[in-house]
Amino acid sequence: MRPIRVLIVDDAPEVRRGLRTLLPLVAEAMALELAIVGEAGDGDEAIAQAIALDADVVLMDLEMPGVDGYAAARAIKARHPSTRVVALTVHGDPAARRQAQQAGVDEFVEKGAPMPVLMQAIRATSP
Repeated sequence: MRPIRVLIVDDAPEVRRGLRTLLPLVAEAMALELAIVGEAGDGDEAIAQAIALDADVVLMDLEMPGVDGYAAARAIKARHPSTRVVALTVHGDPAARRQAQQAGVDEFVEKGAPMPVLMQAIRATSP
């Protein structure tokens, strides 16, 4: 069984760096095989990399300049329906959740949630 291939998408480099460092450590502690296959700083880059890198799970910020996470999730799902999208966002209100669901987001996690919660969302969406 191959590791879960994760693409990290956030417009903040420090968030991407933190996730790239912490996710493998938490995954190991939870006995979950995970590989960070790439990073993207905007929606256009996310769309291209999700397909090119054959990501299983895209960890997607929803609010980004240019193509936002909602539009990127829609485009990724249209081109590669089996790719799972986990929204990681500061917006936890019901309207944001509805909009994310309509865009094809599979799981929704608020930034600042404990890492095991994020890992459970990744695990829940993995193939």
